[in-house]
Amino acid sequence: MTRNPIDIAVRVSPRLSALLESRVNEPDVADPPTLASVRAYLASLLPRAFREAEHMHRFDISESLLDELNALIDEFGKEALAIDFVKSAGSEPLSRVIEAVVNDENRESPPTLGAVREAIMAGIGARLVGDGVLEEDEDDGLLAEIEGLIEHLGEDTLAETLLRYE
Repeated sequence: MTRNPIDIAVRVSPRLSALLESRVNEPDVADPPTLASVRAYLASLLPRAFREAEHMHRFDISESLLDELNALIDEFGKEALAIDFVKSAGSEPLSRVIEAVVNDENRESPPTLGAVREAIMAGIGARLVGDGVLEEDEDDGLLAEIEGLIEHLGEDTLAETLLRYE
């Protein structure tokens, strides 16, 4: 099964992205979830009367998660990996690190995830803790988080696209 080369997650609603992410992160799922397996899971949660009506197309539920999922299946196929449709964002501590790297006056080009990883490995987390930008325990998981994002998105992904503040 091949991964989709474009960031299709930007076309997914936050609600569907959260559902897909919950299925991707489900520890009891043996195989990587596909759009079809997530659709089956979602359909199993719906009341029987709704499933029967939806199946018979008696009414339009165009804003539903099921319809959004059906549209993705129509476009990308039912075997497309669910993880490709999960919107990625860094945690708030990682967002602060990314912002620090972006605002580095010595940087000539926008930083990638690979550049942020290099900055973390060079000790930017400890510097930001010292500056009061991060709490002492917030820099503990930065390297693992950036590695996960790199694995999912690639090290050449622009880091700014993952900024998130809660």
